[in-house]
This record gives sequence, structure tokens and C-alpha cells, in this order.
Amino acid sequence: MAPASSFENQTYLTLNDGNRIPQFGMGVYLVPDGEPTETAVTEALRLGYRHIDTAHAYQNERSVGRAVRASGVDRGEVWITTKLWPSEYGEGATAAAIDKMLDRLGTGYIDLLLLHQQFGDYKGAWRDMERAVAAGTVRSIGISNFESANLEDLLTSATIKPSVNQVECHPYYPQDELRARLAPYGTLIESWYPLGHGNAGLLDEPLFAEFGAKYGKTPAQVILRWHIQKQNIIFPKSTNPAHIAANMDIFDFALTDHEMERVAGLASGRRFYTLSLAEQEKNLGAWTPAD
Repeated sequence: MAPASSFENQTYLTLNDGNRIPQFGMGVYLVPDGEPTETAVTEALRLGYRHIDTAHAYQNERSVGRAVRASGVDRGEVWITTKLWPSEYGEGATAAAIDKMLDRLGTGYIDLLLLHQQFGDYKGAWRDMERAVAAGTVRSIGISNFESANLEDLLTSATIKPSVNQVECHPYYPQDELRARLAPYGTLIESWYPLGHGNAGLLDEPLFAEFGAKYGKTPAQVILRWHIQKQNIIFPKSTNPAHIAANMDIFDFALTDHEMERVAGLASGRRFYTLSLAEQEKNLGAWTPAD
């Protein structure tokens, strides 16, 4: 287990709406509903995690909610992020979907609600999300996978500007151009695939082994620390208790400016999710997650 003092130093970021979000958390993408999700979330909360990232599409919101409620951790200390699927976009439809989401979670309110994909009636959905903020059932709202011109279409029309954009982001693809597009609105980047695709080379880069040897950390911990210093919000997924503990043991060291510059040299434009907007809409748009 990581020393308690390490995670006590965890960092928070202030969103453009004034809410403070834990910069580090745990994701539950592809974690089966029921016991696997409940066990993973329970262990994470026991170790000191205070941010859980789920989605309607992940089909495990109920298990996340049960684990949070049973944890004994005060609800106000746990940040819960979830996401709407495009089949739920549109004025009226999104309001109904939010009500169902609140029922599935059973946590009283949602800390951060995202549009999961960049197609469909995202403007109508956003208006209902803004109403949910006004009603107090949702604290912050944001987007995910918005990298096309649809990003500016939403940014310029929204009354409440998105607090985050959750996208693929890692040292190979650090999203510097997207970061510049978001900066005028104060929108922060949340990273999925924070360690790359796992089996696709990023963890094997000699640079991370070098830094790991210096600091007594694994390559994965070095990469996660890089994200923290880039001001990215991250939530690596694991159901292995040892990995859950190791992932969070990144708050007792820091990379130097020169080391951050060396990591920047790995940026190659290589990304692992390469579907075009048209392909995303075709491949993902026909699917509807179960309630």
C-alpha cells in the first residue's frame, strides 16, 4: 500500500465554475457491473481515492453508487463523474435521462456530468444540463471526445462553458493544440488512455524507466505524475488492489522542468483511437445503453 502521507498530498484543480475537482481518481470503464465494480470502488475509497469516473455506457453506475453509499465516506468528499450517451441527447430527453441517472446512482446529485460523444443533438442536451445545474442536481457539466468543429459550435453557444473535455491524452499525444482551443473558456483536459493503450509501447519507453529508477517509481507512476504536472485530470482503471494502490502513489515526487521537457520530446501525434467523426456516428450512434 502507498504510504498514507503520499495520497494526503493529492492535488485538486479549480474548474471554470469554481468547483474543486480531485485531479486523480479511478475509472471503471469495462469493469463489469456488480461485485467487480463494487469491490474496486470500495478498495479505492478505502485507500483514499475521492474521484470515481463512470458513464451510462459503462453499465455500472448502480454498482458505483452502492459502493459510495456503503463506504462510510462523506458524500461531499467523493467526486462522481458520469456521462450521457447520444441516444439521450435533446431537450426533454436529456432531462429524463438525468433523472434516471440520479436514480441509478442513488447519490443525491452528480458532481460532473459529461456529453460522452461529439455527435447527436448535443446543443439540446446541453440546455437540459444547464437546467440541471440551476436545479442543483448536477454541480458541473462538461464534454468528452469533442475534438471536431463541433467543439467550437458548442463552446460558442453554451451559456455555461464546459468545465472539462475528456479525451485521449498521453505523452505520445499530449493534446497541446486542443488545450489551446480550450484555454479561452477555462476548460480543462481529462485524460482517457493516460498510459497509452497498455500494450502499445508507451510504458516501454526507456525514458520512463530512467526516471523511475531515479525516483523509485514504476514507468506507469512516472507517466501518471507527468499528467498531474500537465494539469490533466486522470483516472486510471484497475481492479487489482495492488495496482489501485500503486497508481495513486505519485504525490511524493515531482519531475523537474528538464524532465518534463524530455517527456515532451516523445510527442509524435500518435493516437490509438482514430475513428473519424463520421465513423464515430456510424459505429456508436446506433447503440443505446440499457437503463
